[in-house]
Amino acid sequence: MRVTPSLDIDETELEERFVRASGPGGQNVNKVSTAVELRFNLAANASIPGDARARLKRLAGRRLTTDGVIVIQADRFRSQEQNRADARERLTELIEQALVRPKLRIKTKPSRGAREERMNSKTVRGKVKKMRSRRVDLD
Repeated sequence: MRVTPSLDIDETELEERFVRASGPGGQNVNKVSTAVELRFNLAANASIPGDARARLKRLAGRRLTTDGVIVIQADRFRSQEQNRADARERLTELIEQALVRPKLRIKTKPSRGAREERMNSKTVRGKVKKMRSRRVDLD
């Protein structure tokens, strides 16, 4: 399965199981196993780089088992073939998201003008609040 031009996942690493779907579909739901459970063993995979593997674990969330297997349930469609394609597409999207390196944050300090502006606005706000208070004469 091709994820990106530089990354391929071997078909033997994917395991598909067809189960009965829930929801609408009439008698078809009770008779035909159209839902797909796609399993991808991330722990055994060597083609995904280490940093992307860590991001993929975080992105997978509850779909990741304790054994390191990503499980994707697809029962959106009534046909087995459409659900199969949907599960593979969702796995591909998940891996593509993990391959994107997050941009490093560069620490910056506020400029002198920005600091002065902040202090001026605080002073003005304080004056407004002071003017709202009631003054009691003790004469």
